[in-house]
Amino acid sequence: MEDVIVTGADGFIGSHLCEKLVKEGKKVRAFVYYNSFNSWGWLDTIDAQIKKEIEIFSGDIRDPNGVRVALNGKDVVYHLAALIAIPFSYHSPDSYVDTNIKGTLNVLQAAKDLNISRILITSTSEVYGTAEYVPIDEKHPFKGQSPYSATKIGADRLAESFYRSFNLPVTIVRPFNAYGPRQSARAVIPTIITQLLDGKDEIKLGALSPTRDFNYVKDLANGFIEIAKSDKTIGEEINIATQREISIEKLALEIISQINPKAKIICDNERIRPNKSEVERLLGCNKKIMTLTDWKPQYTFEEGLKETIEWFRKNNTNYKSDIYNL
Repeated sequence: MEDVIVTGADGFIGSHLCEKLVKEGKKVRAFVYYNSFNSWGWLDTIDAQIKKEIEIFSGDIRDPNGVRVALNGKDVVYHLAALIAIPFSYHSPDSYVDTNIKGTLNVLQAAKDLNISRILITSTSEVYGTAEYVPIDEKHPFKGQSPYSATKIGADRLAESFYRSFNLPVTIVRPFNAYGPRQSARAVIPTIITQLLDGKDEIKLGALSPTRDFNYVKDLANGFIEIAKSDKTIGEEINIATQREISIEKLALEIISQINPKAKIICDNERIRPNKSEVERLLGCNKKIMTLTDWKPQYTFEEGLKETIEWFRKNNTNYKSDIYNL
């Protein structure tokens, strides 16, 4: 039985990945962020039978000793732990350097010393900045348009250096925008859905013109697993993308039509990113992942959106739709 660890397992994508790995028959250790409430994040909400199969390790990705203990004895590392909110990175960039860059360094160094057989480092499409050409392939230039994206670029390049310097079996996995059940209200789709489900007739959003390439979270989890299965992906940077884009305005109108057709969109200046920081267009190329692995999306955007809305209908009490969630 393959022995794996998922960092950031208490988060949105990490919790879905843990579930999928258990269903695939893997022995899973979940690295969750230590806190005095002993909260395991979204893992607290998953099916009890699946949760019983998961070994919980509470720690801090910024601590190299805890990371080393957590990784000891594992075959595969799925490193998802990160700070991801772009607005929060504007005023607290130090925490992003500590978590995203130093945290990734801790994982790489421990994996090197422990002779881990595969390491998947999670990147983000934000490292590309506004598209210079589409679809965006893995050769597209990088552009740090926010402190968040800059730290992810730094983490990616560290991962590359460990592959090139020490032959560490690293793959950089670069998902385009995720959506689905359990996502934070900091993301645009939950922001729209939760405002609508709370009965609001005016939906507050930031810029409406940017476009995004949205991946359903269950397809993303499958993408990580398929990338880990293939030796052809070692040393590579690989997009997970649908190669389909939609503007924030059209996205909002689609969700409005499904929940409350009377609702209107209001542009809230508080939610507008600085002009040079806004990523105007993201449309990913998925040729590389389709060539090197057996992955392909299982959900259409419409199917994923339907499942997401239904989940939020049942779980909306955990969300604060009346504020701008950083």
